[in-house]
Amino acid sequence: MSYNIMAINAGSSSLKFQLLSLPQGEVRCQGIIERIGKADASFTLKVIAEKWQETLPVNDHHHAVTLLLDKLIALRIINSLQDIDGVGHRVAHGGEFFKDSVNITDDTLAKIEQLAELAPLHNPVNVLGIKVFRQLLPTIPAVAVFDTAFHQTLEASAFLYPLPFRYYQELGVRRYGFHGTSHKFVSQTLAEKTGIPLSALRVVSCHLGNGCSICAIQGGKSVNTSMGFTPQSGVMMGTRSGDIDPSILPWVAQRENKTPQQLNLLINNESGLLGVSGVSNDYRDVEQAADAGHQQAALALTLFAERIRATIGSYVLQMGGIDALIFTGGIGENAVRARATICKNLGFLGLTVDDQKNAENATFIHSDSSVVKVAVINTNEEMMIAQDVMRIGLSASHPQNVCLSEA
Repeated sequence: MSYNIMAINAGSSSLKFQLLSLPQGEVRCQGIIERIGKADASFTLKVIAEKWQETLPVNDHHHAVTLLLDKLIALRIINSLQDIDGVGHRVAHGGEFFKDSVNITDDTLAKIEQLAELAPLHNPVNVLGIKVFRQLLPTIPAVAVFDTAFHQTLEASAFLYPLPFRYYQELGVRRYGFHGTSHKFVSQTLAEKTGIPLSALRVVSCHLGNGCSICAIQGGKSVNTSMGFTPQSGVMMGTRSGDIDPSILPWVAQRENKTPQQLNLLINNESGLLGVSGVSNDYRDVEQAADAGHQQAALALTLFAERIRATIGSYVLQMGGIDALIFTGGIGENAVRARATICKNLGFLGLTVDDQKNAENATFIHSDSSVVKVAVINTNEEMMIAQDVMRIGLSASHPQNVCLSEA
């Protein structure tokens, strides 16, 4: 039996979506509605090789979801709203409330709203998307899938900061980690492709895009990750600095009379590849500039790789070795130079890369003699969200029909 599952990622002015058929894993359609709240909003929908696009007024998220559902019927992707069997919502922050994806109830929603204090730019709009779908599809199972949930297996020694303990007890200041849905998906995919149980593997997963995070996965569980209390920390990213000496910020604030908001803008939007290169936050643009002789661009690429290498090294020490290294995300899946530079001189770990396989973006790019597997795996967070709807949402409503091993 096939189930139609919608995977939803609601942003402040956007709504990304996929409609998938499970357990086959077929993407029936995907797209995005952008510039919500504007008279010139953009609605893009792709069905296999066909692409439909329109510019039109979209008043708010309720209007956006209504347009989407109407369009699915108008294009005969579904016959009626009853053809949708479940909806999965990406939620940025689950705090310590949620260690796994959950069915959305009034209590669940209240807790997600409460966590807006930890993710003020994301959780409120995630909640908005959930409320609109619950209003328009009130009888259809809905599941919240949290970016942070996968990292709830971290030990206290990995998630605590060396601050007065009351900041954790009273304010929840700790490492939460993000990109958990992606790290979980690619590590499971690695196990499937190698035929080795995930429980037997020590994996370092590198999700590299405009936002970057590294995750140590041992026995199928996250044991460390580079992003922390916010997605700002960890390795260098497109516009984010990653970890820096914290005393730099009050020093800069005094010298340049910056407010806390301006400091946050500095480290989140003006740093990283963009800040060091002075060229762009896009790895491809920085790479092109470096090839043309731009010294700051070349330096930015070196810094980017070295911060990632250092993090990988620390995770190898923590796990007592490494069996597989995964590259995913826009840079991880496509940037040949980034992968080669990150893997340089790791032969002492038993990790060597085949240059030709790397240049071809092969699924496995390690050399034949490499002890450590090096994989390039396209992430698919929407598929992970849909699978969690099957596992959690539909197993409760259709227990006799849902095969969890397939999902």
